[in-house]
Amino acid sequence: MEGGHKAASKNEFTECWKRANGSPYIMRLALSAGLGGLLFGYDTGVISGALLYIREDFEQVDNKTWLQETIVSMAVAGAIFGAGIGGWMNDKVGRKKSILLADVLFFIGAIVMAIAPAPWVIIIGRVLVGLGVGMASMTSPLYISEASPTRIRGALVCINGLLITGGQFLSYLINLAFTKAPGTWRWMLGVAGVPALLQFALMLTLPESPRWLFNQGMEEQARDILSRIHNPGEVEEEMRAMQESVEIEKKENELAGHSLGEKIKGAFANKVVRRGLYAGITVQVAQQFVGINTVMYYSPTIVQYAGIASNSTALALSLVTSGLNAVGSIISMICIDRYGRRKLMLISMIGIIVCLIVLSGTFLYAAQHAPAISNQDTLAFGANSTCKAYTTTPNLSSWSCTQCLQAECAFCANGQKQFQPGACLVADKSIRGECRGKNRVWFSSGCPSRIGIIAVIILGLYILAYAPGMGTVPWVLNSEIYPLRYRGVGGGIAAVSNWCANLIVSESFLTLTKALGSAGTFLLFAAFSFIGLIFIYTFVPETKGLQFEEVEKMLEKGFRPFPFNKNKNKNKNDDVNNKLEGDQHASH
Repeated sequence: MEGGHKAASKNEFTECWKRANGSPYIMRLALSAGLGGLLFGYDTGVISGALLYIREDFEQVDNKTWLQETIVSMAVAGAIFGAGIGGWMNDKVGRKKSILLADVLFFIGAIVMAIAPAPWVIIIGRVLVGLGVGMASMTSPLYISEASPTRIRGALVCINGLLITGGQFLSYLINLAFTKAPGTWRWMLGVAGVPALLQFALMLTLPESPRWLFNQGMEEQARDILSRIHNPGEVEEEMRAMQESVEIEKKENELAGHSLGEKIKGAFANKVVRRGLYAGITVQVAQQFVGINTVMYYSPTIVQYAGIASNSTALALSLVTSGLNAVGSIISMICIDRYGRRKLMLISMIGIIVCLIVLSGTFLYAAQHAPAISNQDTLAFGANSTCKAYTTTPNLSSWSCTQCLQAECAFCANGQKQFQPGACLVADKSIRGECRGKNRVWFSSGCPSRIGIIAVIILGLYILAYAPGMGTVPWVLNSEIYPLRYRGVGGGIAAVSNWCANLIVSESFLTLTKALGSAGTFLLFAAFSFIGLIFIYTFVPETKGLQFEEVEKMLEKGFRPFPFNKNKNKNKNDDVNNKLEGDQHASH
């Protein structure tokens, strides 16, 4: 899943660099906890490449779209529960123990997947890994935030966000490295246990969050940890700040209610929070329904849809999209406080819609200009190898590679030139071997296409349009738009909506491509994106440069964009005119 946290300013990064040089302990703490972000990113990216080889080893996975979707999406389902459990564990046993448990779950899940003898065992491993990812996704940034000096907190939390995209990039490198190794996908999935083991060892040497210790009444232990993190003159100031924060939190909890049920009920009953949730949930659901995690989870498969059959080539091209995602995240950090949250998201959505429409057109063109089926070439493989649907069609000359794949068969490309007529064969492992044995290319996901590389370029532009806006801004907005006493529950509701939308998209993508084709599926995502653009324009205000109290006042009045704000502007003008008239009367 794509995620992030509040962006840091340039001054924070400069100060962070100075403090890290003076006290390496701070950077060690942030990087050790930030490995949770690396695990998060690695799991998101690794399955996209591993799935190509799982399909080759297990014929039932290759033949059943729902099984492929389940293998991918069960980690997301696990993450939903992991995030819920993680929130409770953070308060109950502390941040450090929660991260350690997440590492254990991730490590066990990685080993289970690596030794899996059957697809159902891979699914169990994916659920375990998902539980670990869900816990780490919320605990790691929380630990870094609470154990960081105030002046560089944003910069250190950004390390977790950068390590998420770094983990995705690393997963594609690992996938590429093991394409020729025996066991391919087992190594790809099993290697994930290494950073989990490393983080476990590093976290054992680090302290608990001083904020959590202070909340538990262990003030001297909290003071001791702060003295190792902060400059000598800052410790008492930080202790006073924590004391004030804890007192405010207790008062806010009394107003909002102590139980989760009371807080959720209070959130929806409160007009300000409800309007904040309209905005927060809108951007989180829109982030997923633009189709981003179909690219993260199925990137090599999408590249194969574009007509590039080689697994290793598909992985190499997917590496480029992952790198662009990291570049886009850095652009967001630079631009978010300069141009604002709302503007970045609206520009991002427009770019996404354009890219998805062009991508849909590219896939449609490729499908309409796919190589024809040669009856002579097909029959040369033998009657038992010929696609059954092809043999029963009344008009053999109307068939192309596109119809062949739609019939759940496979296309064995022409031995001399891929774009010439080829054979339509049964999608069977032994027949695939026979096709490749004749030095011909086997296509089971997409057809040979002269414009396949154009689809990959557009995919890269789509990532560049997504990452700076919809990639990071929804998380920043959700950290700013709720009143203090409802910030935790509001952010939690929005985050769960994000995970649920992620699950829906990842669980349905291959089924949609099978029913609508690649062109129809990306056009559907363009339609969802257009609806998301309208909702963002209508419900999401600008929070750039506003104090939390100012955001609350803005939501109290209600946000109305042009042209719905005409009455509001008229009232403002009336107020100004009345004031001027009053001043004139007073002067007379």
